[in-house]
Amino acid sequence: MWNQQIDPLGNIALSALVAAVPILVFLLCLVVFKLKGITAGIIAAVLQIAIAAWPFGMPAGSIAGAALAGVETAIWPIAYIIVMAVWLYRLTVASGRFDIIRASIAGISPDQRVQVLLISFAFGAFLEGAAGFGVPIAICAALLVQLGFGPVKAAMLSLVANVAAGAYGAIGIPVIVGAQVGGVDLAGLSVQMVIVLQILALATPFLLVLILDGVRGIRETFLMTLCVSLAFSISQAAILIFLGPDLADIIPGLLTMVVVFAVSRAWTPKRIHREPGAPEPTSTSQSFGDVVVAWSPFYILTGAVFVWSLPWFKSLFAVNGPLSGLVARVPIPGITGVVVPYGKDEPAANVWEWTPVNATGTAILVAVIITFFTTPQLRSADLWRELRETVKMLWQPIVLIALVLIVANVANYSGGSTGIGTAISEIGFVFPLLAPVIGWFGVFITGSVVNNNTLFAGLQTVTAQGIGVDPTLLVAANTSGGAVAKLVSPQSIAIAAGAVGLTGREGEILRAVIGWSLGMLGVVCVWVMLLSLVVPAPA
Repeated sequence: MWNQQIDPLGNIALSALVAAVPILVFLLCLVVFKLKGITAGIIAAVLQIAIAAWPFGMPAGSIAGAALAGVETAIWPIAYIIVMAVWLYRLTVASGRFDIIRASIAGISPDQRVQVLLISFAFGAFLEGAAGFGVPIAICAALLVQLGFGPVKAAMLSLVANVAAGAYGAIGIPVIVGAQVGGVDLAGLSVQMVIVLQILALATPFLLVLILDGVRGIRETFLMTLCVSLAFSISQAAILIFLGPDLADIIPGLLTMVVVFAVSRAWTPKRIHREPGAPEPTSTSQSFGDVVVAWSPFYILTGAVFVWSLPWFKSLFAVNGPLSGLVARVPIPGITGVVVPYGKDEPAANVWEWTPVNATGTAILVAVIITFFTTPQLRSADLWRELRETVKMLWQPIVLIALVLIVANVANYSGGSTGIGTAISEIGFVFPLLAPVIGWFGVFITGSVVNNNTLFAGLQTVTAQGIGVDPTLLVAANTSGGAVAKLVSPQSIAIAAGAVGLTGREGEILRAVIGWSLGMLGVVCVWVMLLSLVVPAPA
């Protein structure tokens, strides 16, 4: 067995700085040197492996096991989910139904500022709550490109829009995991999430319009933007306070789509904004039935993912469930029974699960199959051609995701990630100012708010108790910082680039969104620090 160490250099600050080198180099490669994503990922992975070997002293077999775990996770479930989602989208385009979808959106409003609020913000939140794992970014960014938005701007808008929903993706699992790992009350954490993050949920619709059309755009669409902001944030806050995080994206997303439709019936902006080069919206009227049928792939997708997310369905495949035999559980060699995490007495037990039936990607595959058989315009040749084109389009983003997860897993199992979090936690009473930064870092390296809370929610709780701050507040800060980091997570960037046809140009998207991510992180940091001074710590 090998005992993980977080301070191999005898100075926690210096050890943390060394541990952060691969991430800093990755950012520099994309933002400053403008290298391709895969090139930057290879450089970061090589550096991470070298640093894990020395100074952290991680055995070669454990490094290989951690890297293997990253590749396996990249393929299953992440690549499986993304490929299935984009395949469904491409079939919608190939069937000709997207022409009706485009016309139905233009029928609600030809103004592209309103379209962004409908697609990226409302519909994206709905998809985030139902599926998560990059599905809303992939589908919404691709939809915006089809509506005439430039690829970089489409990706940027869809990433920024995800801030309001990203903390509660896939039926509230990130917050649920945060409460479990942090040892705090789930209801209390849900309320704290409202206090910490709702300020950004209120602001996000205005930020989207600002990005698209500046202050003039906010002024001209103020009624619509305000209604969208209030409808989403108030309903989300109410659900979190009274019901918990499970439906904190799905219901507000649906309600906001209804609000956009209702307001558009009674109000139109004096000036219609169209992006340069965007085609003029078609004026062809569509019957209600045609519109319902055209949107049906996304209804089917939502229904299938919702069923797959239900507790009773999940319980079928649990360890002792009646269908547990359909899940292959493979211990990761070099990690399971070998690596002893810092501060623990027992070795880690990392098990990769291959779940061909109960995977979220299979729920999307079911939606693909139902869509195919209910769409007369599609032939078998169309089905397989679109799958081939999807894989061809996404293989490079998937490789980049695998490289990023290699970096993340090696950093986590070598002790580097914990070392970074621990170094930040030692700053004392001003720690709440930087608590969201730990969450931001956690999502940047893992691409997942769930994984971030698994890594650092416990650290936030222990530090809070040590400095006399409410642990629930700092777990909420960890989760909120993670939600802001989804804008710049390499995994999110890779998905967005693949969806809009910018594979190999991930740096362009990162440069477009990194300022917004850091700005929102700053707001959350200051807000959490202020809250820590007024929110009483539990007795």
